[in-house]
Amino acid sequence: MKTLICGSIAFDNIMVFNDQFKNHILPDQIHILNVAFLVPELRREFGGCAGNIAYNLMLLEGDPYIMATVGDDAGPYLERLDKLGLPRDHVRHIPGSFTAQAFITTDLDDNQITAFHPGAMSFSHLNKVEHAEGAVLGIVAPDGREGMMQHARDFAAAKVPFIFDPGQGLPMFSGDDINDFLDLADYACFNDYEAQLACERTGQSLEMLAEKVKALIVTRGGEGSWIFTEGQRHDIPCVKADEIVDPTGCGDAYRAGLLYGITRGWNWVDTGRLAAVMGAIKIAHRGGQNHVPSREEVARRFSEAFGSRPW
Repeated sequence: MKTLICGSIAFDNIMVFNDQFKNHILPDQIHILNVAFLVPELRREFGGCAGNIAYNLMLLEGDPYIMATVGDDAGPYLERLDKLGLPRDHVRHIPGSFTAQAFITTDLDDNQITAFHPGAMSFSHLNKVEHAEGAVLGIVAPDGREGMMQHARDFAAAKVPFIFDPGQGLPMFSGDDINDFLDLADYACFNDYEAQLACERTGQSLEMLAEKVKALIVTRGGEGSWIFTEGQRHDIPCVKADEIVDPTGCGDAYRAGLLYGITRGWNWVDTGRLAAVMGAIKIAHRGGQNHVPSREEVARRFSEAFGSRPW
């Protein structure tokens, strides 16, 4: 069941500063801030919301298709997609640009300083949902602002149900924009901070926003998640992870579980439980795409957590 994943493909450059930022940033000198951090450790990970979601849906043996834009430096990422068997029919090269990338420096207190270059992501509106024939479900994940709005309109016009998943892109949108997205979408997914921001910007409660879609999902980290649907709230518990290593990409893994459950016609409780299992598996690994569980292992983890098997 072809699932079209509209969002970013990006490189995550992760650096570790073996000290504390506070020891090098003097409060009384902020107005003339000029600091340099030595970062002996550097990792470059394959990331971006569309890439991460597609990777996790592939692990579940779904049928993900990525719709994204990349720059001149995308060769290693495109080779990876080919190696994984992830179709890139709808991955557009933007000549003269860089692929979107984040530069993340973390200190010993887990504080982070991040710079993000959107690069080719800013041209995501050049991709058209109508060119991806046969999609039965879609998701509008964080991407260029114009592209996210265009893809939501395209999905609605094509009568393809989709999840509105603004993620870190939510601050780009006004309350009216958010309402417009929810009027077009069939489902919506926020983390707890994004949900609060959406409520503030629209002046509506979560329950009111949930009335606009078939289901509104709110992820709450270690507190689990909520699924609002048909006037009810289903509380989905957090699944215990083998260890807590890196939360990067956990939300994307969760969303892959949602997409899989929706395409299979599962009830919302089992769909949310699968999503929670995927998040727990991911958090035990560094980066967004370095976990490699088999579908059978995912089923086993589901059974251990909830006493039943999803397939």
